[in-house]
Amino acid sequence: MGCCFEKAHDAAWNRSLRLILWPVLMGLGLALSGCHILHPVNTQQLDAAGMSYDSIQELKSLRITTSEVIEMAKARQSGFSDADCIDAFKIFRGRNQPFDAGGAIASLVQVNVSDDAILELARINQLGLDSGELQAMKLAGLSDDILLEVARHRAHGQPVLSGASLASLKNTGMRASTLFELARRGIPDSQGPAIISYRRHGASDDQVLRHFPGI
Repeated sequence: MGCCFEKAHDAAWNRSLRLILWPVLMGLGLALSGCHILHPVNTQQLDAAGMSYDSIQELKSLRITTSEVIEMAKARQSGFSDADCIDAFKIFRGRNQPFDAGGAIASLVQVNVSDDAILELARINQLGLDSGELQAMKLAGLSDDILLEVARHRAHGQPVLSGASLASLKNTGMRASTLFELARRGIPDSQGPAIISYRRHGASDDQVLRHFPGI
């Protein structure tokens, strides 16, 4: 009798334990499974900015995030094409960086920097804090080639004339080809005032290039 009583008692205790633990385990399981639920990113801003369905689906397949949707919408709304938006996105992701250059792209599109030049700036990782200066250079009438040459030097940590110095030289009537060559030579901006002064004292483009060979 004692043995049977003990078995019955153990069975009752096990049933009670299961009744107590089951809700706890279920709740824990649901909580853990909820951690793996991926909520779809809202891409309505891309649709409103004029991006096509296929392009939006491609960005979704690349796992675009909510913050990246906001930046991408800025770029697309400025007139940057679908294809170029996707290319820019892939360039950033290829560096394991989030796409955060929508505002920078929009500012350059607004001053008629070409899409190809903008993508090149993205490739050399120069779409960022310097975009404001690049925008000012374009407004000053400097060509995309000059913008890119300045950006390339900065990307490699090399000296180069600033946008302000190049714009001042342009205002003296200096040819675009000469401005590009000065940028290509990597002349440090510390020599900018001397070049401007030399030019204003009547030096020709050829004389400037002979006098400032660069480094």
